[in-house]
Amino acid sequence: MTKRRETAGREKRERDANGRDETDRVANRRETNRLLTIHLLLPTIFLTAALAGGVRVEGASRALAFVAPPLVTLVLAVLLLALFARGRLVDLPGWLSHDNAPLANLSHALTLLSLFFASAQAFNSVLPDAGLFRWLFSFFFLWTLWQNQFASLDARRTLRAVVALFGTAFALKHLLLASLYAPEGGWLRRVAGALVEGVTQGSLGEQPTVAPSTGYISFFTLALYVVGLILLPRAPGEGLNEATRALSVVEDHRRLATVERDEARAEILRAELRRLEAGDREPRGVEELIRSDDD
Repeated sequence: MTKRRETAGREKRERDANGRDETDRVANRRETNRLLTIHLLLPTIFLTAALAGGVRVEGASRALAFVAPPLVTLVLAVLLLALFARGRLVDLPGWLSHDNAPLANLSHALTLLSLFFASAQAFNSVLPDAGLFRWLFSFFFLWTLWQNQFASLDARRTLRAVVALFGTAFALKHLLLASLYAPEGGWLRRVAGALVEGVTQGSLGEQPTVAPSTGYISFFTLALYVVGLILLPRAPGEGLNEATRALSVVEDHRRLATVERDEARAEILRAELRRLEAGDREPRGVEELIRSDDD
């Protein structure tokens, strides 16, 4: 009987040790992936988008040309980053804090700087290169971003709004304007060109002729930029803190006795039932629940 108890106790200690080792391995993998994402992957994605956003392929010579971001794109990038902060897509105090190490703050600042230049070049890739259309698109961006500064947004709504904004501008420039100003354009180009030149007396001007591959480069730039926004955490240590608390709770649960585990599970079930009953008496929408959790 004593041997059985000793064997059972030894097996329990081995299971607990294996569980702690597995928990430590999961925590180490999560920490490594978090550091690689913040300090390596995100800057690489945003810097690549910043470089590709200014690339143009000339229509006649097929030569590569780099168009520097105009001043208006820098203003738009500032408004967009302010929208990210207001929509809680980026928590600036979490990225740059006195609690972080100096090298961590420096790395976080470089990541945010790469996000700024990637935002400016994303606007540069969907802005017309010349003429009145360029100013019309700029006014469209400015008006939209300024209006959204006063709207009720969360992280998901902000990301959806940014995707819709760049998607609309991409379709207008690389699908509509490109077909209107293409050398091989048909009757639509001739009719639109006659109307435009007649109304504006040539003030719109011809757009520089670019190869169709420019649209593919712009699409790649915007796709890479959106992927970076999806991977961008609200704060560098936010997910780590939640994971650490969860692993701590799991570890504490493993150390409980069998009776205490049963009591803990019963209390969790009772609390869940009370929450569901309260929700049945006072039903609320999903958006209200999400907003209350965020607040």
